[in-house]
Amino acid sequence: MILALDFSRLNEALEMARSTARWVGMFKINIHLFTAAGPDAVRKIGALGPGIFLDLKYHDIPNTVAGAVSAASELPNVRLLDLHATGGAAMMRAGAQALAQSSNTRHPKLLGITILTSLEQADLRRVGMSGTPASRALSLARLSKRCGLDGIVASPKEVRQIRRGCGRDFLIVVPGIRPHGGPSRSDDQARVATPAETIRAGADYLVVGRPITAAADPQAAARAISGEIAAALQAS
Repeated sequence: MILALDFSRLNEALEMARSTARWVGMFKINIHLFTAAGPDAVRKIGALGPGIFLDLKYHDIPNTVAGAVSAASELPNVRLLDLHATGGAAMMRAGAQALAQSSNTRHPKLLGITILTSLEQADLRRVGMSGTPASRALSLARLSKRCGLDGIVASPKEVRQIRRGCGRDFLIVVPGIRPHGGPSRSDDQARVATPAETIRAGADYLVVGRPITAAADPQAAARAISGEIAAALQAS
């Protein structure tokens, strides 16, 4: 389980991280917290033990993305980085090459973001993308693999076909996770699923945020979701 620390203040993120670290495999730091606290957030949260998914969603010209990926790879305890697959093949290859040339021998894995969990088919049409979210996600996943990326980020609804299309060794990181009994659509995420459904589909990492961080008792919520994941793994 990757816990999304979507906070604007480092002290709040650290408090949440310390209280839940025993149930978490990684902490996710996104553009909100990184903009507020910068690399200091990576260093302090990474020092707690679980690794860091640095979720900065790079999307720029190839040279700029290569520089950003190279700099991020030198930060301590970063295990995953991501960029938008819609940035194109040249951009993704530049990011992958920058990692390969990193002086950090234990450099992070690089992921391509397919289609955000907040988007549905009508949203894609409005920005000029044809097809369903599922078909676009699979196409972008295959492109990411061809460009040398280690895996992708996709909604729970696309995991099964991406696993079939990209193979067992391709990482699939899945946000939009909601505990059993939760709503089929939640907050601003349109394409969600339970931990058990997502694990059965073939996901490697599950990203959970507000079901834990916004819970009345975050520790209890983290423990419960961790238990739900463990039970699904045993049954799979």
